[in-house]
Amino acid sequence: MRFLIDECTGPSVAKWLREQGHEVFSVYDEARGIDDVAILEKAFAENWILITNDKDFGERVFADRLPHHGVVLLRLGDERAAAKIAVIAQLIANHGEKLAERFTVATETAVRISE
Repeated sequence: MRFLIDECTGPSVAKWLREQGHEVFSVYDEARGIDDVAILEKAFAENWILITNDKDFGERVFADRLPHHGVVLLRLGDERAAAKIAVIAQLIANHGEKLAERFTVATETAVRISE
């Protein structure tokens, strides 16, 4: 799968996804400081699924109607890299085929996938 990892989600998540064989673009490592609209435009133009823990992307997608090829919003009580990786691993294992073209919200205990 192809994932664009938002700066706030962090380089450890990007590194782990690469180790799992996914194609990854890390905003932290490769384009630090770009704004949310530019991130979403890049993800759409280059067919990436965005992984973020910035809830502003919900507003960009639903209120502003910006196009995307999939957004995963992590809403975690524990923001450490290990917790993010654990949730993403479960998400990919259980719902990987559903992530493209959808807005997904994942917590430690639940997943909500919107069209």
